Amino acid sequence: MALAVAITGTRSTGHHEIDWYADLFERYVRPWVQDSTHFHIGGATGIDSLTLLWLAGNSKAKITVVTPGTLGQQPPEARQAVERCRNRIDGIVELAAAELRSAAYHARNRYMVDRSDMVIGFPLGRSDATSGTWHTINYGAESGKPRLIIPV
Repeated sequence: MALAVAITGTRSTGHHEIDWYADLFERYVRPWVQDSTHFHIGGATGIDSLTLLWLAGNSKAKITVVTPGTLGQQPPEARQAVERCRNRIDGIVELAAAELRSAAYHARNRYMVDRSDMVIGFPLGRSDATSGTWHTINYGAESGKPRLIIPV
């Protein structure tokens, strides 16, 4: 049976080198990677783009990128990551929110969790009620889904 995984994480990743994240993903994401695994990843910068690039280069898993609005509304770094991985992405879901505010990002996060069996979260530090990453992790908990939380 195929496993579906939602990945969520901070946009603030400049405090570690790229190799640090690659090692982190190798240690904590790799155990869940199989050819049949389906990853749902947000289309933002930070953990979203880093995990997209890592999965595309290090697995044959299925990848769906989910954006709250359109891909064109995402930051340039995130759009570049999607373009670099285009041949490895199985789907791009654009939820077409009228305004890119917290509600749209929360809807994107719920979309990913609702279609996943578990959540892997990479929050920046401790629990923060305003953090989209923690919102996603907590929504996974409320939905009865297993969560793997790796603070960065």
